[in-house]
Amino acid sequence: MSSSSTTVSPTDTTTIVQKTVYPILFSIAFAHLLNDLLQSVIPASYPILKGNFHLTFTQIGLITLSYQMAASILQPLVGLYTDKKPKPFSQIFGMLFTLSGIVSLSYASSFLMIIVSVVLVGIGSSVFHPEASRISFLASGGKRGLAQSIFQLGGNAGTAMGPLLVALIVVPNSQFYIIWFVVFAIIGLMVLSRIALWYQNHLSLRNTKKAVIDLPNLSRTKIIVSVGLLMILIFSKFFYMSSMTSYFTFYLIEKFHLSVQDAQFYLVLFLGACAVGTLIGGPLGDQFGRKYVIWFSVLGAAPFTLLLPFVDLFWTGVLSVVIGIIISSAFPAIIVYAQELLPKKLGMVSGLFYGFAFGMAGLGSALLGNLADHTSITYVYHICAYLPLIGIIAFFLPNLKKKKAIS
Repeated sequence: MSSSSTTVSPTDTTTIVQKTVYPILFSIAFAHLLNDLLQSVIPASYPILKGNFHLTFTQIGLITLSYQMAASILQPLVGLYTDKKPKPFSQIFGMLFTLSGIVSLSYASSFLMIIVSVVLVGIGSSVFHPEASRISFLASGGKRGLAQSIFQLGGNAGTAMGPLLVALIVVPNSQFYIIWFVVFAIIGLMVLSRIALWYQNHLSLRNTKKAVIDLPNLSRTKIIVSVGLLMILIFSKFFYMSSMTSYFTFYLIEKFHLSVQDAQFYLVLFLGACAVGTLIGGPLGDQFGRKYVIWFSVLGAAPFTLLLPFVDLFWTGVLSVVIGIIISSAFPAIIVYAQELLPKKLGMVSGLFYGFAFGMAGLGSALLGNLADHTSITYVYHICAYLPLIGIIAFFLPNLKKKKAIS
């Protein structure tokens, strides 16, 4: 990574812009791992917080909604601003917000303090994702699906590691042990500092030449309709994902009488499968077309989600892995597809889709928590099983053909 933070002559600009910069891709993926690991501490701590503060499922849903709304509302605004005025060091400030939220959560003594803590983590996430996704795009060298998959793999790996570490560190001890996750925030600050230096240098080099941008050969109306279809697919995917990330442990505890630790390990299994799906989704989109990956990923999960509420513990574990692999392969393809629809607004479109995804996950968690309080966790999974059927609308997405433009 040392070469990426040194001064490069203008003659090397083409190399930097056109070749895939793997050190930066893996660094930003690692930063994404740390960021999402810290985020995942929140839902992984729900069983502990529920017991400590005697929370209802509705209150748990409100915690998720508060975090996700803080993470979602700001993201498009951050992306829109940084499209016009890139801020290479903004992600460092985002990580500082996350760090303060983790510290606050470890000391939280009331429901209100929990809400404040998760909102701080949400703000950190809203600052991180738009610029991080742009860095991944810029370092891709044209391999956009692969780059987005590497970036998302980091995030999914972090999301999978969080519950495992909470199960090992926090569950056997107490809520205060959440403070140990500050170590990951400090590592994140160091990694993001190095990435920021490369990004700052890259921006100065790009200013010395005109960039060639691939524009979609679509009318404005078709672009707007396509963005709308992608958002409906995001709704389907993340409403279902929120049922898994927020309530899967409670489902296993209620239906199969597992301990909190055992249920957390099943959640880790599901999240690990999501990481695998994320890794393969982007390259498959590069190879076969993003539309087909999106279509298969959302709709293809439906047979397995429909079976999940009716099987025993062993098959619940198996189906959760299959669902995780299939449904998670869509997101890298959706993000890159959206970026190719609006290539001149990378920050805004990345922030919009990450923000909308987080918002749908938060809204889904709140609504499903309320539904669980009035019915049961098992009933929630019967209802959510039908959400992937919405994936059939991916059929109406256009196949993107591109034309060149100089900016």
